[in-house]
Amino acid sequence: MKIILTGGAGFIGSNIADTYIDAGHKVVIVDNLSSGNRKNINSKAKFYKADITDRKALEKIFKKEKPEIVNHHAAQIDVRKSVTDPIYNAKVNEIGTLELLNCCVKFKVKKIIFASTGGALYGEVSAKKGAGENHPLDPISPYAITKRSAELYLSAYAYNYGLKYTILRYGNVYGPRQDPYGEAGVIALFIGKLKNNQQPFIYGNGKQLRDYVFVKDICRANLIALKKGHNKTYNVGTGQATSVNTLFTELKNIMGFQKEAVYKPPRQGELFRSLLNPSKIKRELGFSIKTDIKSGLQKTVEYFRK
Repeated sequence: MKIILTGGAGFIGSNIADTYIDAGHKVVIVDNLSSGNRKNINSKAKFYKADITDRKALEKIFKKEKPEIVNHHAAQIDVRKSVTDPIYNAKVNEIGTLELLNCCVKFKVKKIIFASTGGALYGEVSAKKGAGENHPLDPISPYAITKRSAELYLSAYAYNYGLKYTILRYGNVYGPRQDPYGEAGVIALFIGKLKNNQQPFIYGNGKQLRDYVFVKDICRANLIALKKGHNKTYNVGTGQATSVNTLFTELKNIMGFQKEAVYKPPRQGELFRSLLNPSKIKRELGFSIKTDIKSGLQKTVEYFRK
């Protein structure tokens, strides 16, 4: 298959590009490099430096490449930036998605795979087994609102134009290529600090729980979604909750770090418990997580040490 992959120079997107190429697919990456990195791009992929909000640029690419599938990972991903600049957030995540959808219809794309969010959509999760896809939604950040909006547009385009889609709602993704210095997940930030022998910060008591998913498992879900899960929404998570304190302890042991973390006051609006129930994707697509948190952290540390 020929696949246009937006955001393919980013952390998750570039790993997916590698997986698609290894499976024998042709990958065309579209990325404006605002947060992605050119060095992440697979040498076997074709690359266009372009913005998903640029209609003319997108149409030229689609007309030339004639993709069968679009995998949409380009996004404004910083939740805090979405709060301080909701208009920019909406322009990238909502208008950019609409420009992409219009190209899919115009150039007869068969299917689009969309990277959505579990934690930011479901909000605080009290259910013991985690939030299933039918869990009440509580998108309080502009980032989460635009992700939900994009999901609804996908459903509308499927109804009105027959464009197939699969929505994948991710847990907290970590692994090789995640930026340990900028706005990143806690795992990458911890590794960056420990690598430089600096004490990391833990906000609140460190007992906050998250569903941490290794990026290579995310890649396998995206590979399966090429041919399965049409017009469905799936959680991609482990179904296991891990605390920030546990993360720090595991990384401390792996890296031989001797200092303790510095605890700071909790950040306003932060969720205490975010956990996904992945039973639907296992039942319908035969997908299950292969990488537990310990081995995933080990692999991530090995990458950053290199």
